[in-house]
Parts: sequence; C-alpha cells; structure tokens
Amino acid sequence: MSIKRYLYSVLLLLFCFVQYGFANKNQPPIAKTGVIDLRGQSFTSNIELNGQWEFYWDQLINPMDTATGNAELVNFPFLWTEPTLKGKTYPSYGYATYKLQILLSKDAPPLRLEMPDLYSAYALYINGKMALSDGKVTTTAEGFIPHWEIKFLNLDTGKDTLNFVLHVANFAHSKAGVKKPLIIGEKTKIGLERRRTEAIDLLLTGCLFMGGLFFLGLYLLGNRDKATLLFALYSIVYSYRIMGVDNYVLHTIIPNTSWYITARLEYLSLFMGIGLFGLYTRYLYPEDVHHKIVTIVSLICFTFGLTSLVLPPLYFTQLVNPFLIVTIFCILYVPYVYIKAYKKNRPGAVYALASTIALMFIFTITLFHYWSVIPQLQLLSFACYVSFFFLQSLVLSHRVSFVLKKARHEAELGLIAKSEFLSTMSHEIRTPLNAVIGMSHLLLKNNPREDQRKELDVMLFSANNLLAIVNDILDYNKIEAGKITFEHIEMDIASIARNIVSGLQSAAHDKNIELNLKIDPSLKNKLLGDPTRTSQIITNLVHNAIKFTKEGYVEVNISVKDQTETKITLKTQIKDTGIGISMEKQKLIFERFTQADSSTSRGFGGTGLGLAICKKLLELQHSSLHLNSKEGKGSTFYFIQTFEKSIKTTEQQIKDNNSPNESDKPFAGVSILLVEDNEMNVLVAQNFLKRWGADVDVAINGLEALNMLDVDKHNLVLMDLHMPVMDGYQASSKMRENGVTLPIIALTANLPNEIEERVKQSGIDNIVVKPFLPDELYRKVLHHLSLSK
Repeated sequence: MSIKRYLYSVLLLLFCFVQYGFANKNQPPIAKTGVIDLRGQSFTSNIELNGQWEFYWDQLINPMDTATGNAELVNFPFLWTEPTLKGKTYPSYGYATYKLQILLSKDAPPLRLEMPDLYSAYALYINGKMALSDGKVTTTAEGFIPHWEIKFLNLDTGKDTLNFVLHVANFAHSKAGVKKPLIIGEKTKIGLERRRTEAIDLLLTGCLFMGGLFFLGLYLLGNRDKATLLFALYSIVYSYRIMGVDNYVLHTIIPNTSWYITARLEYLSLFMGIGLFGLYTRYLYPEDVHHKIVTIVSLICFTFGLTSLVLPPLYFTQLVNPFLIVTIFCILYVPYVYIKAYKKNRPGAVYALASTIALMFIFTITLFHYWSVIPQLQLLSFACYVSFFFLQSLVLSHRVSFVLKKARHEAELGLIAKSEFLSTMSHEIRTPLNAVIGMSHLLLKNNPREDQRKELDVMLFSANNLLAIVNDILDYNKIEAGKITFEHIEMDIASIARNIVSGLQSAAHDKNIELNLKIDPSLKNKLLGDPTRTSQIITNLVHNAIKFTKEGYVEVNISVKDQTETKITLKTQIKDTGIGISMEKQKLIFERFTQADSSTSRGFGGTGLGLAICKKLLELQHSSLHLNSKEGKGSTFYFIQTFEKSIKTTEQQIKDNNSPNESDKPFAGVSILLVEDNEMNVLVAQNFLKRWGADVDVAINGLEALNMLDVDKHNLVLMDLHMPVMDGYQASSKMRENGVTLPIIALTANLPNEIEERVKQSGIDNIVVKPFLPDELYRKVLHHLSLSK
C-alpha cells in the first residue's frame, strides 16, 4: 500500500468513525423547562437525563422547597464556567443547585441511576431525601472536600415522579458544575455495563503495566536501549490513565484516596505520557525526527507535568486546553515520522506505521469524547489500545532482534579479526622462537662447559615455556571457533607416554620429585587416534602435576579397562602428591584463564588454559576429564577413552623414530634447496642439515628459488611460506607447473590445520612447524628422501 493510500484510508476511517458517533446519538427524551417525561419508555437502552434543567447559582436550595422563583434554565449537563443560555458565565469557585423533575410510569421496570463524577463535590436529593453524595458540599472553601467517583443508586419503583435536587460545590478545580450526563436505565443492564467497564479497564491497565515492567526488565538486564526504557516508562505512566481517569475504577477500588493526589496524578500522567512517547519516538528513529521539535514538545510536556506537582489545582487544571494543541500536533507528527522511517526501511517501521492507525483512533476517541461529541466507545478504545501496544511491542522486538543480529555480525567479524590476528601473531612469535630453540639445541651439541649447559637449559626451558603458552592460546581459540579437527591414524600410546615422561624427567628432577610411569602389560596393540592431541593432553596434565608438586612424586598410569578383538578402553591417570584442590574450587579450575586462586597463579605461573584445553579436547572425543583431590594431599586427574585397535603391535616400532647419529652423516650426498628469508632461521636449519651431511643452497624468496632450483642437483626443497617478492605457495605452485617432482616440505610458523588446504593446492608434500625440533626435521626429510629414491 502506498503512503498516500494509507493516509486516505486512515482519514476515511476517522470520518466514518465520527459519523458513526453522531449517528448513534439518537434523539431520546430530553428535559424541557426542568421536566423530563419518561412515561411509556421501555428502557431497552439507557437514557441520559439531558435537556433543560433549573439552575440556581450561589444557592443550595432546600430539597423540600418546590419554589422555582429565580431559577435559570440551562442545557444539562452544564458547567457554570461556560456560557448559559442567556450568555452568562460564573466563576469557577462557588456553589449551585440543579433541579429536574422526572415523570415515570408506575409499571416501569427496576431502575438504576448512574451518577458521574462532578466538579468537584455534590449531594443528590430525590423527593427530599439524601440519595447520593461525593465529597463534601459547602458554601465556602473551609471544610470543602472534593472527590471524584462514579456512583450508582437503585431507584424506588412504583413512583410516578422523582424530584432531583443536586447540590454542587467547587473550591478546587478550574471547571465547575456537571460535565457528564446522569444516566437512568434498567437496573441489571446498568450494573452489567459497569462491571464490563471495570473489567476492561482493569485488564487493559494490567496489560500496559506488566508490558511496561517487561520492557523495563529488558532494559535493566542488558538491552540498555533508551527507546526500550522510554517505552517501558510510557506504558507504566499511561496505565494510570486507564484506571485512574474517566471511569475512575481506581477511585472505586480505593474510595478514600485524596482528590488532591489523584488529580495531580491524572494530569501528570497526561503531560508526562505525551512527553515520554515523544522521546521514545526520537530514540526509536533518531535519523527521521527533527530533534529540536521533539525537544521543544518534551520540554513543554515536562514543564506542564512539573506545574501539576507544584501549583494548586486551580492553575494546572487550566492547562488541558492549551495542551490539546500539543496532543493534536503529536497525533499528526508521529505518523509523519513513522512514514519516513518506513520509506527508509528502518527496523520495525512497518509495525510502527500500522500502530499509527490505532494511535489516531485512540486520540480521536479521547478528544471527541472529551468534547462530548461521541460516547466513550470503550470496546473500540480497548481494541485500539491493545493493537497499538502490541504493534509497538513488535517494533521493539524487531529492534532488539536487529540489534542482536548486528551484534552477532560484529562479533563474527571480531572473531575473524581475532583469528587473523592470532594467526599473524603465531607466525611472528614462532619465527624468532625457531631461532632461539634451534640455536640452543646446536649449542648444547657443541659440548659446552657445565655452567654454559645450565644456562642453555634455562634458555631452552624458557623458550619452550613461551611456545607452550602461545600454543595454548591458539589451541583454545581454535576449539572455541569450532575449527579443531582430529586425526584417525596409527599411534603407540605407550611410546607417547614414555616420551612425555622422558622429556619431563629433567623438570621433575629439578624439583627433587619422582616421575614414574606404569603401563598395563595387556596393552599390546597400537591404536587408531590422534597422537598429537593425545600427547598434548597427557603432557599438559603431567606438566601441571609437576608444577604443583613440591615434594613426593608424580605418576602416569595407563591401564586397560576393557578390550575386545577390535577395540580397547584405556584409563589414563596422572597422580601427584602436590598441593591439592579444595572441593569448592574443583569445578572452577576447568574454566578458561582460571586457577584455584590468584595466589596460585602468582606462585606457579601459567595461563590457566591447560586444563580447559584438555577438558574440551576430551569432550570433543566423547570423553571427559575427572578429578579426585584433597587439599594438601594431592590430586588425581584421569580420563577414559575407547580406541580402535591397529593390526600392529607395540613391538613393531619404526626405527627411524630415533634421533640421528651425526657421526654417520645420514644425508651425505644429498643436496637440499632451503628457501627462507629469515637469516636466523637459515642459520639454524643450515647447521642441522650440514651436521647430518647434506649440501645446502639458500634462496631468500620464492622467485630466487625458481631460478636456483636444479632438478639434476637438488634432492629436496625446504620452503618457507611467508616471504617477500614471491611466497612459498606461489613458488611451489610454479615448480609443480614446471614439472618439478622433487619433494617440497613447508617450513612455517602457521598451524597445519590453518593452511592445510592451501598447502595441498600448492603441491607441497609435508609441513614442519616452527619452531621445529631437530628430530622432527630429520624424520620428515629422511622419509621423503626415501620415497623419492
């Protein structure tokens, strides 16, 4: 639907609606010269006691007095602050009497009178007897008590004449007299209509108030969107107007509430409600509103609201008519803003635009009813209110959803940026670490003095510790991003455990503790699994145990829980006699970046990621990490995993897993092209390769490598991946395009899983991750040289 058609439709509906209001104001009996004749009326519909009533200004006529000497006829309902039939007006403060004679049939059904709220206190006498009162009527301000409440009176049946004498006094409000008609009708019907009115107002009040609390909670618990807060406050404030205005259901429930309090709340809720809704619209679509206009409207509303709190009722009650100008302006301006937002495809604008139809109906009903043009039309008002608040709730829900989607997108971009940053940092940190660790190994092989050996051991330990921290951070990032993968290859878990224990013996020896290993003799087969991740888990747990044990021992125990011909279930247990962990901290330590307490991290160091990584790696392999510990006694970490068996036994070891014997010069006669731009990494790799007997040529980038490569001379290429001019991926691809079949092994600081696909596409045969261990470089070079023979 176009915007023009939308506006035309709204205007047409409003026109029909007003016409409906006029059409339904049929012509019931009206009073003439102070008498209304209801004889012969069936009372199938309620009758308003309108028409010419006798009016006595500044007099409280005796209810038994039948004289009508100085009476003035007025069109009832009549406010004496407005012109009479003769054009007279009276001051708001004062008192007066209204009189009406009602003629009834003696066979009329049981009747009930509905008495509206009056400005501002009244006493109704029927046939000389007090029938109803609200507040206290006096002739001076002293002792006067105003009150507003709709009341009902069952009329005596069997009488043909009812003489109404109505005393009205006002010493509080700017208006005075009777604004709403008295209604007479069948007893059961009027009672039913009142109960329905109260039920509708209570239901709508509850909906608005609870909706306001919901959005207030949404704001307080994390949304922090000002539009949500303002709509919540608007709903809560406006809920008072449903219950505390017009039908005055609140006054019926709490009849003794001070009029001065309820009057202030009535006007305050009106002024503040419009102001809050204006600010809500501003924050809902800030780019589509004129900020100065909304600011001015809000200041007017809040200024009017302030006057209703500090000024006497005589003054702030006079602000309603000028405030109607602000209200009408808002009725027109808000749809204009929503139309602009709809044209610009703002979040939820279609619901906001739809809500303007309900909004315009609400204000039109309110205004025309205030001007006594149409009846209250409560059911229609209720439907419009519910539609308006429901559609506005959809606007906010759509807004919250939009914000969440935007936040999710930004978070995803942040994760990508974080992953790229970590990948870059991995490369930048691993590259110099390669030189540090490599040179430390070379120096240790040059028969250093004992004091130099100790210093080199410290340097190598520190470098390896830094590498472990980098690996932990990168691994946890990959696990959280869901990028972790597991190999399913042959592995010897007993050999893995032996290597780990052997590698960490020096760390245990330095602390004067024992590091023991127990392997179940029934474990005879190799297994299918991920040797890298298995080694990582056991290493983390053993290293942790050594770190937190000051005396005693650490024991690694691998036992067989169950096995068949094809599968085996192992329990891997790492026990220590360390500091132990209290019961309340045992769950906490598995959280990332967490240790049992801050003093632990200061005393023992570490990132607090090791256990979290072990736990998650095991969970991804359908296992779990368990802990038994007593503070001061020690801890036992264990996990149970089921593996498929390999056809090979643990006795069938691959001999080339052992470290090379340099004196044998295993690479004698082998020529290797080393492509690396970092001088320190060139020095490390070159020294190792030459120790093993290889002849090494060096190229500092991919393009130089293409020019230097001689397939008749070189037997293998060691290729760095990140280099200037031409990187390793491009150089390897060009070599394969040129028909080169020599083995190419990548030397990279990136993790294998991050570059696996690109490596494969480039024709690279294998990867050695920096900083590399001499044994790993030796095994992979030897493996590919043997394949190429």
